[in-house]
Amino acid sequence: MLNKYARAFFTTIFTPVARLLLRLGISPDVVTVVGTLGVCFGALFFFPRGELLVGVLVITAFVFSDTLDGVMARMQGRKGVWGAYLDSTLDRFGDAAIFSGLAIWYFTGGEHQLTGYLALACLVLGSLVSYAKARAEGLGMSADVGIAERADRLVTALVTAGLVGLGLPERVLTVVLALLAVASAVTVLQRMLVVRSQAMAAAALDARG
Repeated sequence: MLNKYARAFFTTIFTPVARLLLRLGISPDVVTVVGTLGVCFGALFFFPRGELLVGVLVITAFVFSDTLDGVMARMQGRKGVWGAYLDSTLDRFGDAAIFSGLAIWYFTGGEHQLTGYLALACLVLGSLVSYAKARAEGLGMSADVGIAERADRLVTALVTAGLVGLGLPERVLTVVLALLAVASAVTVLQRMLVVRSQAMAAAALDARG
């Protein structure tokens, strides 16, 4: 949902910034790497210290590089697969850092193991969501469906963590992470069913041919 409605808005916002960076000789790949390092730093330095709000603010400052590098690549007319591969791969690092940082805090100083386990569940299931799509595309099929895409999961988790950092009861984050874990599991199932349908249709065509 966020991918669909927010991308055009942020593209408009970041176009002047993208143009400036390109004039300075900075490549989209550099923006991708720096953005990922910033997200990982914010998540793995501040979250384990219990500084959830500061962590969210730092992550937010860098997470928009995921849009900025795409705008820069389009302005350069880049159509190769390397940029997309680098972006997708480093996105996994950022996602892992965010949920790992939350898990570390709630297993240690936060002293709420259920929330820690739910953060780990979101990490694992989120990776499966991405893998289900990537593997389908590698087999020549598509799995661009699901109720919990990456942007939706991250925004929901970060907004809730930030509000907890402002004083919202921690049980709210526990509930949100539980819902995200369930939604991620449902998304994996949705993608599996879509791929199964495509595979069976292809097999039926081969049998008739």
